[in-house]
Amino acid sequence: MQTESLDIQKPVPKPKWLRVKLPTGKKYTELRGLVDKYKLHTICTSGSCPNMGECWTEGTATFMILGNTCTRSCGFCGVKTGRPDTIDWDEPEKVARSIKLMNIKHAVVTSVDRDDLKDMGSIIWAETVKAIRRMNPETTLETLIPDFQGVTRNIDRIITVKPEIVSHNMETVKRLTREVRIQAKYERSLEVLRYLKEQGIERTKSGIMLGLGETEEEVVQTMKDLRNAGLDIVTIGQYLQPSKRHLPVKKFIVPEQFKKYETIGLEMGFRHVESGALVRSSYKAQKHLT
Repeated sequence: MQTESLDIQKPVPKPKWLRVKLPTGKKYTELRGLVDKYKLHTICTSGSCPNMGECWTEGTATFMILGNTCTRSCGFCGVKTGRPDTIDWDEPEKVARSIKLMNIKHAVVTSVDRDDLKDMGSIIWAETVKAIRRMNPETTLETLIPDFQGVTRNIDRIITVKPEIVSHNMETVKRLTREVRIQAKYERSLEVLRYLKEQGIERTKSGIMLGLGETEEEVVQTMKDLRNAGLDIVTIGQYLQPSKRHLPVKKFIVPEQFKKYETIGLEMGFRHVESGALVRSSYKAQKHLT
């Protein structure tokens, strides 16, 4: 049985475990129709998420706020970088209406980084959660937040509105952070997650990508660091290059290795470990409420 990762020397067809079935089913078809009819914006569709059909069938969807232009230029991310648009103060209500139209049971909200703003977008973040609560009182929420440069008064705005889950992605191991995330800092992300837990957030979550050149020892150390910060939930997935301008995939990680990380994570004491090639930050998100 093959247990090592596959080194990539030149472009090769994706391995069989990365092949995705087209989404189908009545629930998916209904939601797709609503998204198209009302021009609703979800990361699921704009990011062509491989798990869209599965998540939508379970009543989960991911929405992005604060525009579609990021102030950071991470080497892995397909979101465009540049000067963002002005704030749309009606956005919280628009997102809340979208969730109501789609009859979403569990909503994941994320955003671009807005380092251009004094509050780094945290006020819109809080208002979005409040609007969703007002219009969709039965919907549970996960907020996948940026680091807000570690400024606690901005993080506090998220803590105050009490999402069921607060997530902030580590993305990669410490050694590769400067290359992969550029303006982010490994220790700062750990501090954000630690602060969230210390301030009473019941479920904290983070995600990392594999295939960027990390070693097994570095992945395990990252998991230990996250657990030591009080983290409850971790997701581990395969990095896929969005375009030729982005960082190349160094390795395709085999399923057995993902399973090994899952076992290690559960032994460390994480509540949930989602580990697999097609796993993304919001994969199985509703399950993480337990």
